[in-house]
Amino acid sequence: MALLITDECINCDVCEPECPNQAISMGVDFYEIAPDKCTECVGHFDVPQCVQVCPVDCIPVNPAHIESQETLWAKYRRLQQEAKAAPTADA
Repeated sequence: MALLITDECINCDVCEPECPNQAISMGVDFYEIAPDKCTECVGHFDVPQCVQVCPVDCIPVNPAHIESQETLWAKYRRLQQEAKAAPTADA
């Protein structure tokens, strides 16, 4: 299940730095979550960090991207492999 930031977002900037997958970025009007990068913090934390810090409770599960725990773990492993394969700034 990827998460979704609703239009109730007040653009307080607290969620973006909390995302271990860099799935959160500023959209046209408010922050957005990239479903292909969101693992609901599976592999990193027990609970989604963006939900924990959101002061207005505007980050529900995205009904268009319902995923099982197994799928979230697979996405986490894929993202970790991509991060290892990415060239570093030192290279």
